Amino acid sequence: VIGLATPRSDVPAKTNGTAVFGMDIRLPNMLFASIVQVPQMGGSLSSIEVQDAMAMPGVVKCVQLSSASGSAPGYAVIAKSTWHAYQAAQKVKAQWVQRKEGAIDTKRIESELQDKLKTESGFTFHEQGDVAKAEAGAARVIQAQYKAPYLAHATMEPMNCTAHFKGGLLEIWAPTQVPGLARAAAAKVANVSADKVKVNVTLLGGGFGRRLEADVVAQATQIAMALDGVPVQMVWSREQDMSNDFYRPMHVAQLSAALNAKGEVESLRIKSAGDAISPRWMSRVLPALSGPLDAPDKTTAEGLFDLPYAFANQHMSHVSTRMGVPIGFWRSVGHSHNAFFSESFIDELAFETKQDPLAFRLSLLKQVPRYAAVLKLAAEKAKWGAALPAGHAHGLALHESFGSIVAQVAEISLEGGMPRVHRVVCAIDCGTVVNPGTVAQQVESSVNFALSAALFGKIDIQEGVVQQTNFTNYPLVNLAQSPVVETWIMPSTQSPEGVGEPAVPPLAPAVANAMFKLTGQRARSLPLKT
Repeated sequence: VIGLATPRSDVPAKTNGTAVFGMDIRLPNMLFASIVQVPQMGGSLSSIEVQDAMAMPGVVKCVQLSSASGSAPGYAVIAKSTWHAYQAAQKVKAQWVQRKEGAIDTKRIESELQDKLKTESGFTFHEQGDVAKAEAGAARVIQAQYKAPYLAHATMEPMNCTAHFKGGLLEIWAPTQVPGLARAAAAKVANVSADKVKVNVTLLGGGFGRRLEADVVAQATQIAMALDGVPVQMVWSREQDMSNDFYRPMHVAQLSAALNAKGEVESLRIKSAGDAISPRWMSRVLPALSGPLDAPDKTTAEGLFDLPYAFANQHMSHVSTRMGVPIGFWRSVGHSHNAFFSESFIDELAFETKQDPLAFRLSLLKQVPRYAAVLKLAAEKAKWGAALPAGHAHGLALHESFGSIVAQVAEISLEGGMPRVHRVVCAIDCGTVVNPGTVAQQVESSVNFALSAALFGKIDIQEGVVQQTNFTNYPLVNLAQSPVVETWIMPSTQSPEGVGEPAVPPLAPAVANAMFKLTGQRARSLPLKT
């Protein structure tokens, strides 16, 4: 079986509609709940008037929700159908209170992060040689600042959970990535021991790290406890989903390289700034392991401190911040934006030293042949250097994450000032491959997921309120925009490594590097635009 493209056993059910996702659960006498949470990030609920909601058809009850497992406070309306509950929830008159520290604003956060890059040294994750000495004796120092915005997960299946509390026993049906932690969160809310809680894990309509959280389980448990033995299914609207995510954090990075009189790169210095992800997640889901002080979190700097390139002098540090925005793990975590920073800057160095981007990288990979082999394979299959149709250009990127090395070559053109990605050639060394068909599927999924973020992804917060609330202003790549994706797998005898995330990080820099060839302008912030 190992190494063969074996058909997946879950495909028939997922194509004929018999697969059971969280929203598909149906129980006898089940009720349905729709929720509304405080719109101001970090705010609170002052008061609610429910008379108009209770007068709506099919409505059974209104329940005030307290914050639990990181959820925002708010209220739930319970009715005989999700639609009845959703309509009635809009009739509740709620008074919300802004957080005492003042309203969160992403423009202010970006400015603060840029200031911290200048004023704070941060934690050094990697140091090699003497960067300061190389910079002092440099003939020229190249500098660039990059930034990446907050991002939502936007899973196709909105957040949901079904719960039934009766006789001191709690049963949960949830599309969760962390059943054990979900069980613990539900037990805490219900004030019962964990052995009184049963968690049924359904299929997930997308996770990407969002379902590493237990907030929806905690909310559904609160609602079920108010219903005296009647099961209830809670489903968030898309607007609640977009406005109450645990977002990929905003990060900024300053990159600099010292060049000697011969035009050779002598050093590489990278300093980034942004919220640390793991401590915030643990404070919600594993509070027993969380403390008042944050330990250095490698997820904030991964993909910057572990580059494969043989620069003699290197220094990589990160300034950890707490900006008040709820943040969490997003597909490929820190690598997702850090690869954009590092691989875009590597291309800048190739240009500044008058070298081909492929040749420049290969000259720095002589001591790590696995990386070089993956990069060569992607370049060969994409026909790097060959003539392309008029108005088209190639860009490439190389990145390792979760044990797998990925190189991508993106072929793009410009349409209406936006990059149009026609083809992505991806080479991957993920160790011993169990099912090559699954690897190709994950690569295709990763490319389209990453492309949505690279072209459109951005969460803005004004007066504490998230401005992107649905796919009208937070669009995803559609079928017509989706590129042809080719997956080439490097033969390997190494142990199997990750394939669900490693093809995400290289996509944005590959597209950005191709854009530079067409426009002569560097795109140093996401989402990409000319």
